[in-house]
Amino acid sequence: MNLGSRELQLSCHCIRLSCLPTFLNKSCCSTLTSALILQRCRFRLLVMFCIINMLNYVDRGVIASNGVNGSRGSCSGGTCTSGSGIQGDFNLNNFEDGVLSSAFMVGLLVASPIFASLAKIHNPFRLIGVGLLVWTIATAGCGCSFDFWSITICRMLVGVGEASFISLAAPFIDDNAPVAQKTAWLAMFYMCIPTGIALGYVYGGLVGKRLHWRAAFWGESILMLPFVILGFVIKPLELKGFTHNKKTKEYGPMLNPELRDETNNNGIKQGVPAGTEGLTEKIPQRFSFSSFGKKVMIEIGHFGQDMKELLQEKVYVINVLGYIAYNFVIGAYSYWGPKAGQDIYKMASADLMFGGITIVCGIFGTLAGGFILDKIESTISNAFKLLSGATFLGAIFCFSAFCFKSLYGFIPFFSVGELLVFATQAPVNYICLHCVKPSLRPLSMAMSTVSIHIFGDVPSSPLVGLLQDNIHNWRATALTLTSILFIAVIFWFIGIFVRSVDRFNEQSEHGLPAAERSNLRPLLDESDEARTSQ
Repeated sequence: MNLGSRELQLSCHCIRLSCLPTFLNKSCCSTLTSALILQRCRFRLLVMFCIINMLNYVDRGVIASNGVNGSRGSCSGGTCTSGSGIQGDFNLNNFEDGVLSSAFMVGLLVASPIFASLAKIHNPFRLIGVGLLVWTIATAGCGCSFDFWSITICRMLVGVGEASFISLAAPFIDDNAPVAQKTAWLAMFYMCIPTGIALGYVYGGLVGKRLHWRAAFWGESILMLPFVILGFVIKPLELKGFTHNKKTKEYGPMLNPELRDETNNNGIKQGVPAGTEGLTEKIPQRFSFSSFGKKVMIEIGHFGQDMKELLQEKVYVINVLGYIAYNFVIGAYSYWGPKAGQDIYKMASADLMFGGITIVCGIFGTLAGGFILDKIESTISNAFKLLSGATFLGAIFCFSAFCFKSLYGFIPFFSVGELLVFATQAPVNYICLHCVKPSLRPLSMAMSTVSIHIFGDVPSSPLVGLLQDNIHNWRATALTLTSILFIAVIFWFIGIFVRSVDRFNEQSEHGLPAAERSNLRPLLDESDEARTSQ
């Protein structure tokens, strides 16, 4: 176990941990006697984040399942059949149905950069709690919707709730994972994406057919509620690259203007990035008496500077471009897969079949990708090699699978293809976290997620639906979609030859090396150590 001496020293103090407090106790343990307990507490944090991530993606699988999504009513030969599920109740065509699956992205697009920026002035752990509360209310609202627009608005709010978690959870995991297992821990976290989607297929199919499609959404909301409570009662964690002193912890510098003008120990003025010093003078006179308005403009300036720095990182841009093409295919697979399988291969239980393949291949593929990268040494160059190689082979197997006319040929080839394709989850996010400085990681994850959705699975679902509406051939549609994976291969292959630097241990914006900040206090609260020393 590679634990720093500072961690060993801190672990001997009598403290209250910020981790799961025996899931609702006020303290996780009274006295630490070894660093092993600290490591266990970190692992519990990983488990909690994994369950939350899984529930997020269960929701994606639920709305795509035949039991919840259903089918539109039709008439032929004078005989009419009533529709089922959301599509039947609201009489949606395939394009509208595809729009519904992507509506959450509107909220995700708007809220992700906001949550990433707020992490600099508010405790990120509390921001996750706020997001989960919005998500819980929104999923319950989906079950109460009465038409296309009402459920679409609720799906947008689901995206708002998810935004805080996807921006901030991965940096927390990266901070607290053992050095030799960082990619493996990320793999465990991202393994919950295919697992959640697959469970959503099965859960939505069973609940939608035996109870009602509305009950499936209400069930999701109930399952997330305990984690909403934990997000507000657990002692907040600090994220590497950021500090939140007592004055700013509750209100932030936007409500404490004098704090942003303080100087650090070297006499260097903090808080206003280059290029924004004259920003407040340019604000119209009516705002000159409002410190809050000035600080909003300064925060916008900070965000602009961060975005400029992020987009200048070639490794990050190339990685995300490949991820967009990859997610275009995976998003459409997850939404249209059950319907395509049912039409092409006359599957009796397409939800269960696709759910079973996805959950098994997703678990083993994602874990394998993380462990392999740790084994061959976790570097950005090695991550690109793994991404391009696994995706290339996976694309070949998936394309070949849809060429088979027999279900018995399709299943083994598609399973191997998904196994290889899902091996990319940990490496692609490892690059996003390590090619930028620590203070930019929340924004890096936020913009990566926004990009892969707004240019990837958001347009892919309605576009695939539109293509199918025109050609009426699911096999041709699936083959066309799968070929886009080769575009991802090209981008990630280029990434191998781009000069890259792992910036995980780079100086943070607050003047301390990121690694030292991690050793000082990744899981411990300042007040606790002070309390124990008295």
